This record gives sequence, structure tokens and C-alpha cells, in this order.
Amino acid sequence: MNAYRYQAVEKHILSMIDSGALGLQDKLPSLRALSSKTGVSISTVNQAYLELERKGFIESRPRSGFFVCRESARLPRTEKKSTPMDSPRPVTRSGLIQTVLESVGKEGTVPLAVVAPGRELLPLKELGRITASIIRNEPGRAMDYAPVSGDPRLINQIAYRSMEHGIAVAPDDPIITAGCLEALYISLRSVCRRGDTVLIQSPTYYCFLQLLETLGLRAIEIPSCPQNGILPEALHHALTMFDIAACVFAPNFNNPDSSLTSDARKKEIVALLAARNIPLIEDDVSTDLHFGSKRPGTFKQHDTKGLVLLCSSFSKTIAPGYRVGWMLPGRFRQKALEIKATTNVSSASLSQMAIAEYLRQGRMDRHLKKLKTALETHLDIMQLHLEHHFPTGTRVTHPQGGGVLWLELPHAIDTVELFFQARDHGIGIAPGAIFSTQDKFSNYIRLSYGIPWTDTVKKGVQTLGDLTHALCDTP
Repeated sequence: MNAYRYQAVEKHILSMIDSGALGLQDKLPSLRALSSKTGVSISTVNQAYLELERKGFIESRPRSGFFVCRESARLPRTEKKSTPMDSPRPVTRSGLIQTVLESVGKEGTVPLAVVAPGRELLPLKELGRITASIIRNEPGRAMDYAPVSGDPRLINQIAYRSMEHGIAVAPDDPIITAGCLEALYISLRSVCRRGDTVLIQSPTYYCFLQLLETLGLRAIEIPSCPQNGILPEALHHALTMFDIAACVFAPNFNNPDSSLTSDARKKEIVALLAARNIPLIEDDVSTDLHFGSKRPGTFKQHDTKGLVLLCSSFSKTIAPGYRVGWMLPGRFRQKALEIKATTNVSSASLSQMAIAEYLRQGRMDRHLKKLKTALETHLDIMQLHLEHHFPTGTRVTHPQGGGVLWLELPHAIDTVELFFQARDHGIGIAPGAIFSTQDKFSNYIRLSYGIPWTDTVKKGVQTLGDLTHALCDTP
């Protein structure tokens, strides 16, 4: 079988690196120039460059192009295990990540890469009525700037719910943000400086890696186990080996492997970090989506020194497009407020007011009960179809909550290639390579089960299985 066209372009660049025609830090030809020279499309050249970046031979620089970052393509490449013995690495996955993010909000795509409930599962009518009522009755307040820390009514509601979940929080502690990602951004800026080393679990959410790269931070990875989450012994080993400025962990239904760290291990991890005065940034965005009868605990519940910065949002539960998140910043509240004020002054007033009223009316818990039932049903259906349509040897996680499945495919499959083929068929997936700074998870994909099971979704999963079988058969 002939190689894909982008692979021919990839080999051409590698031969130039091997021969010395392109040296370390040299700039590669532009997409248009190489397209003209090789007679292939610009998109084919772009795909080859993304693959070379994924393999660590080149790196993209904003507004500058692509540059060589490895001197020889003939250097031996060994699989690195996910242990804290790996050296800190700069994060260079932006090109592929941006391509994956193009599917967010794109009509006509089967959104298996988008981690959010389908529209049919959201309280559209209730929020619509509340929002219309606010515009009608309080138009001035809805159009004014909110305080930097956020709408007072929403802050009170979040504080109340946090206390219900066993978190010691003062009524004015929360800070409202534009989604959970801004909360994570503010948290990292509050506790880190450019060049610092941050500890993350592996695999981890690719937007975390983008944040680290944007802020000039370096990453140390410790393993995340789908069954057990983060292991305190792995954390302890990393702390003895490296100078860690902060940790970013998602203990409850980590994206992408859906791992759940036990409450006992959470307590032990908080104690390990508190003994060294190391801040812990907690991604708590999926905890409300637990399938069991008891809501999992958080790191923040065990925080006695104000070192845990909890970050969350309503994007995975009631209103992705409202972009309402929040953080409990602990001892770093004043610094977080300064960064928030100089980032976007404050979050949108109308969406904050609508969410606050929705919570005040006591609608959240009833909605969550229905949402979790629907998600668990979607999960069961998707797992059955994956078992039927995907190759023998495919392994799938069995999450206890959240909204994603983590698939390990047969080793012969390159899931970056699978991603591009699926995109050509109108199917969005997330390839495993973007969930780590290391050369791992090349045969993994993440799928969302948040959308209702329809004939379109069924056909999308079936087509994805067919593509996977075809790649298995490719020599």
C-alpha cells in the first residue's frame, strides 16, 4: 500500500535534517513554498508538519513558522514510561491541539471530541425564561460590569453549595471566572513564574498543556491510573527528585482517562504537598457528574493551609456557552483578583445573574439527577457499540462518572492518522498524543458520550470502527 502523501512530505523534511541541510533551530519552508515545490496541497504539508511536531523533530512558534528542534532523525526513539524520573519538558503540542479544537461548535460534525452534554440534556427552557426575565426586569444591572470577584448572588450560591459539599469556605471567598479554563489560568499565574516546573498527571487534559506552554512553564508527569487515579507514592517520588512549584491535578473523573482518586489518597496527597508548602490546583469540573450515590470528595476538603486552589464551572452541567466558572483560591485570593482584573476586568453579568437565579430556585439538583441518568445510559450504549465495531484488542475504560471514554487501540494504529481520516468523514475525536508532553498514547483516543445516541452518532461510531479496522490492516 502506498504511503499517504503527507508521509512523503514528512520523509523529505527528515532527509533534509539528516543530511544537515536543515540544522538545529533552522526555519522550515513555509507551507505555501513547500506545497509549490512538492506539488501537494497546503493542507497536506500542514499535516506533515503537525506529525513532525508530534514526534518532536520540529516546533511551531507563533507568527514565525516551524523550526527544527532535533538535530538528527536517526537518533534512537524509545518509549518512555510515565514515571517521575523523566526530565522536565517544554510543551509543544499546540499545532495538533488547535486542529482538534476546530471541531468545537462546528455544525455538521459528529462531536465525539467535545466534552459537554448535548443540547437535549441542558435546561434550555428554564435558563431561557430566567434570562429573559432578567433582561426585562433588571436591564441596567444585566448590562453593567459585574464586580471583579463576580456577581454577589452567584458568589453566595457557590459558597453555599461548597459548604454543602464539605468545603470550609467563607461567603465571599469564590471568584467568578469565564469558565474553568480561566480559573486554571489565573491559578497558575498566581503561584508560578516563567521557567517553573509544574507536576501534572499523565494523561492530562490537553488545554492544561497549552496553558503551561503559554505561560512558559515546564511539566513533570506522574502516571494517572484509570482504576486508581493519582498514587501518593508516585507524587512523593517526584517531590524528592525535582523542584516543584505547583501541581495541577483532576482527582475526580480526570480528562481523558476518567480516573477517580480515592478520598483517602486525596487526603494523603494534600498532606504531602502541605508539608512542603507546594500549591495544588484542583480541576473539579466533572465531580457533579458522578454515577454513584455519594459525591466524591475533593482535595479542597482537606486543605487547612489555603494551598489548594479549586477550579470548576457550569460548562459540563447546565450551560457550556454561558462560560461561567469559579475558583476557590485559598490564600492566593488577592493575587488572583489582581490577575482577574488585568485579564478581562470581570465576567459577563447577564450569564452570572441567570446562573445565580437558576441555583436560587433550587433547580440544579433535580437537573443533575436527570443528566447523570442520561449520561450513564449513553455510556452503556456506546460501550456496547465500541465492542461490536472496533478491532479485537481494543480496551475501553469503565468510568464511574464524567463524560469521556479512553480507548486503547491495537499498537499498529496511529491515532493522529485516524483523527485526520475521521475528520474527513465529519467525525470529531481527540488523538491520545495531545494528552501528554511525551511520546506516549499514540494508539489511544478520547471519545465523549455526552451527546444523545442518535442514528447519526451510531453511524459515526460505526464509521470510526471501520476506519480503525482499515488502519489495523495497513502494513
